[in-house]
Amino acid sequence: MPIPRFESLGAYLPENEVSTRDLVSRMDHQPVFDLGAITGIHHRRFAGADEDSFTMALRAARDCLSRSSHPAGELDVVISTSITRFKDRDRFYFEPSFAHMVAREIGATSAVCFDVSNACAGMITGVAVLERMVRAGTARSGMVVSGERISVIAETAVREIDHPHDPQFASLTVGDSAAAVVVDGRGTAEERIDYVELTTSAAHADLCIGMPSDRSQGVALYTDNQSMHATERVALWPTFQRDFLAKRGTSFAEEGYDFVIHHQIGTRLTDKAQRMAARLFNTPMPPSPMVVDRYGNTSSTSHFVVLYEHLRDGSIPPGSKLLLVPAASGIVTGCLAATVSSIGI
Repeated sequence: MPIPRFESLGAYLPENEVSTRDLVSRMDHQPVFDLGAITGIHHRRFAGADEDSFTMALRAARDCLSRSSHPAGELDVVISTSITRFKDRDRFYFEPSFAHMVAREIGATSAVCFDVSNACAGMITGVAVLERMVRAGTARSGMVVSGERISVIAETAVREIDHPHDPQFASLTVGDSAAAVVVDGRGTAEERIDYVELTTSAAHADLCIGMPSDRSQGVALYTDNQSMHATERVALWPTFQRDFLAKRGTSFAEEGYDFVIHHQIGTRLTDKAQRMAARLFNTPMPPSPMVVDRYGNTSSTSHFVVLYEHLRDGSIPPGSKLLLVPAASGIVTGCLAATVSSIGI
């Protein structure tokens, strides 16, 4: 039976760096708090004038393929998971699928192509679908790719925020990026995707909603930060994972994770999740690598930007067992466990 693994990884981060201080200075109504201090986000990247979701996704896909043993023409599947589907700078595409357009540009002419939409859990959801296709033998290899020009919501927030409790404040934390990963069935006991499981909680469905602005023609994100950070909401992940591992007959400590990579929302929320998990699992938590301080919340790509940066600088060494924890729009969480050894990076 094929054993799914991460075979190669690529990313793209725009050169245009925007500091939190500079972003806040453009607001007519200054926040009464220090945004950088409470989020831990001091910089992020914004796409340049000639960049959009599509061009960044292409660069990440090509970066990934440059180190892959699979030529694009041999990929069986291409899955795009972008939340923002901007092409030709400001044109938003619903059809044809981004996956189809990316596949055509990179030369994946025989691949099955489709888009997956699951907010900031998009890439992990795409990996979940592809991992099952590989495990079932319906695909030998495939790519999950996402390009996010999500800074459009930050631009709207800068223009529209006018009081300290405005639901658009979370939009000031985002940054643009792209990532791509190839999954194949050539894994081993030392290099494999062990499992990917996701869940949703409809009770939290209204906490984070992206939609056309109710005040202008911009795209906006409305987030109930107080509820998002509430103990009940943060406890979704460790509670779900505890029950999932119990069904497998194991425990968090027995799994032996070396690192836990959370969705990059902010340093305080990550610290809170780590403390809560340590109590619930009754074991010390592994280190949690982050890039949120310099790249912000890069939405669907965030886990793979962390992985890309920390594998390249060696702070995640070969042979590490990783736990990736998604958190999307308040309602999605889960777990992805994988060991990475010879991943192309």
